[in-house]
Amino acid sequence: MLLKVGELARHTGLTVRTLHHYDAIGLLVPSLRSEAGYRLYNAADAGRLHAIQALRLLGLPLGEIGGLLGADSGSLPGIVQRQIASLDRQIAQATALREQLGLLEQRLAEGVQPDMKDWLATLEQMAAYGRYFSPAEIKSLMANWNTVADQWPPLVAEVAALMAHGLPADALEVQPLAARWMNLMGQWMDGSFDLIERWGEMYRREPVARRGDGPSAELIAYIDKAIGLRLAALLRHLSTGDLARLGRPPDEEWRRLAGELAGLQARGVSPRDEAVQAIALAWVRLFDAFTGHDPALAARLMKAMAAEPVLQAAAATAPAVRDYLLRAIALLQPKGSDHASAAP
Repeated sequence: MLLKVGELARHTGLTVRTLHHYDAIGLLVPSLRSEAGYRLYNAADAGRLHAIQALRLLGLPLGEIGGLLGADSGSLPGIVQRQIASLDRQIAQATALREQLGLLEQRLAEGVQPDMKDWLATLEQMAAYGRYFSPAEIKSLMANWNTVADQWPPLVAEVAALMAHGLPADALEVQPLAARWMNLMGQWMDGSFDLIERWGEMYRREPVARRGDGPSAELIAYIDKAIGLRLAALLRHLSTGDLARLGRPPDEEWRRLAGELAGLQARGVSPRDEAVQAIALAWVRLFDAFTGHDPALAARLMKAMAAEPVLQAAAATAPAVRDYLLRAIALLQPKGSDHASAAP
């Protein structure tokens, strides 16, 4: 099938003048001419025209297209593949932009209309976040933030107080705060170590990511050192997969039970006493849920707690109360309890 220049123009959406120009510069010379001198284009010419249009969409100037079409990389299948890849990139960029605008819309809906300074700060902060997180991850972090926001200021203040008193970051006294910091980050980041690591990297490298009322870089470095000691102790006994499988620590419940145990121990109540046994059973059930009802994981965590002073420093129970609890837990065995051990 042969097409005259006007017919090819109608099929492609180009003008006759454009096709004449392509012919004049040697970019698309028709394969045939009629006896009357009219340009006639065959299927190969139409394929070459598609390649020209595809390369133009990719942003290449006409002066470079002719040379490219003469090379192996200018074959029609290669051109189509490159065009598809370019469209995929544009779709991905447009999708990301739409999601970012949705996040910005959400931010605006949460507060008053910002002034120009607020606009610039928000846009700059979003750009920094975008270098480390996908729009979907940012949306999740923003949603989760509301569940932990009120817990951060008092924790940051306690860490700052230890720094102000000159307590070194590797002191065992810092470990209770390091444990709380780790647990809070885990709650915020849905237990994802990958998200936690990326957040830490962003916070260290991107000043704009640090809110004016947020912790200083010095405080972050201080608590990071304490957390590093705790994490190293855990990883001597557990894998990162094990850590990811742990649930949210029921710290409040454990500390409440620890307080009741301490009172019973101070009065000399036997571990066999019904009240002590009830607390021991409640503790075991909390620990079982925390370790995902996995006895092997529970055993590894128990071993870590028994072997690592760094972990013991952040435990809910003092050493004497811990021993008292373990004796009570051991007595649960004959009664067919859920477990015979749990890390206090």
